[in-house]
Amino acid sequence: MNCVPGVHCRQQINPNPNVEKLGLGASMVGMATRAPLTPGTPTPIRTVPKQIPRPEYVWKDTVQEAMGEPFVQTPETIEAMREASKIAANALQVAGAAVAPGVTTDELDRIAHEYMLDHGAYPSCLGYRNFPKSVCVSLNEIVCHGIPDTTVIQDGDIVNIDVTAFKNGVHGDTNATFLAGNVSEEHRLLVERTKEATMRGIKAAKPGRQINVIGRVIESYARRFGYSVVEDFTGHGIGTTFHNGLVVLHFDSERYTNELVPGMTLTVEPMLNLGGLDYEIWEDDWTVQNTDHQFSAQFEHTILITEDGNEILTLPDENI
Repeated sequence: MNCVPGVHCRQQINPNPNVEKLGLGASMVGMATRAPLTPGTPTPIRTVPKQIPRPEYVWKDTVQEAMGEPFVQTPETIEAMREASKIAANALQVAGAAVAPGVTTDELDRIAHEYMLDHGAYPSCLGYRNFPKSVCVSLNEIVCHGIPDTTVIQDGDIVNIDVTAFKNGVHGDTNATFLAGNVSEEHRLLVERTKEATMRGIKAAKPGRQINVIGRVIESYARRFGYSVVEDFTGHGIGTTFHNGLVVLHFDSERYTNELVPGMTLTVEPMLNLGGLDYEIWEDDWTVQNTDHQFSAQFEHTILITEDGNEILTLPDENI
């Protein structure tokens, strides 16, 4: 789950004057692939066995994070993060394999939820500032934080699934955008190029460099194709807390200049839009929708800064 530090996990990086609340029954103009998305019917909150440890914040209104925790992790924390990150990565792949026309977003939530529980992990999103589901599922013009419900995936949709797993006191966070059926070339290229932008940003993350090199590289690549890079939702430091206060911008900015040092763990998770940056937030207080209804894609990895570069912690098993 990405971060806008201060609201949920977020602070408004560039406060958007056009943010509005969008409720059920909103009237919107149609688009080529399907009508603009509106909320589906909420589905029951999934349960977690009591024997699976959960983060301290679950179902609390406040979260003990971004309060000066160290950005550099201990070797023990890093080793635990490898396991949590692997579980998240595998859960993402299993859920992503089910993406197809006719499948509900709630079904994807179920698949990822059950995978994490089967491997002794708690779904970090579940109960985070009262988020009601185990993963985020964001279709088409939904930028991020989509809540799984009865919404049915249709042919031509692009589907982002954002999975975070908590085990042994640490989190691992990852997401990817999947294609449902026959996706237009424009939207397929957006997805492919967003993945490439993510990997270029990760490649740029090396010890001794400032953290803003990540966003500089991502934005430089995205603008070749006329895409806009989402600014208000960011990557973040991660470890024993879901979001530890380290902010990773995905656009070129001098606002954050932390030096990358070995032992830092953070997420790189850019969102690229076909259109502009104005958005609305639904009445669920989570779902972010582009006001122009142009598609948005996102990918994410949790990475560890090493002595000579970085290690991606959220790579799935080859046989998953």
